[in-house]
Amino acid sequence: MSTNINRRALLTMAGTTALAAPALAAFPDRPVRIIVPWPPGALADVVMRALAQHMPGSLGQPVVVENRPGATGALGTEFVARSAPDGHTLILGNAETHAINPLVYRRLAYNPADFQPVSLFARAPFALAVNQGLGVTDLAGFLAKLRAQPGRVSFASWGVGSTSHLTMELLLRSARLEALHAPFTGQAPGITAVIAGQVDSMFLTAGGAEAAARDGRVKLLAVSSAERVPLLPEVPTLREAGVAVEGGNWFGLLAPARTPMEAANKLAQSIAEATRVPAVMEVFRAQAAVLSTNAPEAFGRFIAEDRARWEEPVRALDIKIE
Repeated sequence: MSTNINRRALLTMAGTTALAAPALAAFPDRPVRIIVPWPPGALADVVMRALAQHMPGSLGQPVVVENRPGATGALGTEFVARSAPDGHTLILGNAETHAINPLVYRRLAYNPADFQPVSLFARAPFALAVNQGLGVTDLAGFLAKLRAQPGRVSFASWGVGSTSHLTMELLLRSARLEALHAPFTGQAPGITAVIAGQVDSMFLTAGGAEAAARDGRVKLLAVSSAERVPLLPEVPTLREAGVAVEGGNWFGLLAPARTPMEAANKLAQSIAEATRVPAVMEVFRAQAAVLSTNAPEAFGRFIAEDRARWEEPVRALDIKIE
């Protein structure tokens, strides 16, 4: 009798497995939705939409991009953390949403454990832009101005605890200088204030900086990457200018925790294939975004390392957001 029961149990299990396998193999079985937790038109939105246009070819389903801005990316990120873990709803994450926000927000409605990393796809170097009226032409002159007028030179960012804010703080700390922080609700209003002379300086994405400097509205002093940016070949790196500081942002896709690895791997493969499309590569080049992809496990390690990198400066600055 027991032998018959065991045989029936085994047959039942085998039947269940046989039924489950096609469903998993068929992923995705409906459109994939990617939440961008920032406004339309920002760097993250532009490069994500370029990628999304070419992901359906390998996924076999449409890929829809939806903007849900607010709270330095926290609102859209929380939404995806609470979504079904089936791989059909993804978040466009960056250093702020997944490395810095958990360090600076006293009450954050999500945490890194709420997500299954899928793949990194871009790195975004910054450039230091200053108002032409500040009267400086290089990084040495900017630091000299800060030294001569402690606490009076101002800098914009797209929010307290943002990568724009923290990159400037790293520069200031390395030179033991102070400046007045003017946080804005995004990059566009920040650089507009710099152009208008309401704020003296700002670290912003290299692509945005190139556009602002093209007609002489701002002066670019340095880029924050390890190497010069192809879009700005004449602008030295901070290290070339004598400051051992690097900063910037990164972008990648994540799914809710407990999303099957098979789904995460298929999505990562789709991203990698899309980044090899010439039209996508051109969009990234125009935005000064550096293509960079990896597998889910490697992306998880990358995020943890980036969080550890920002932990010390956040603690030293005592940044806490309610």
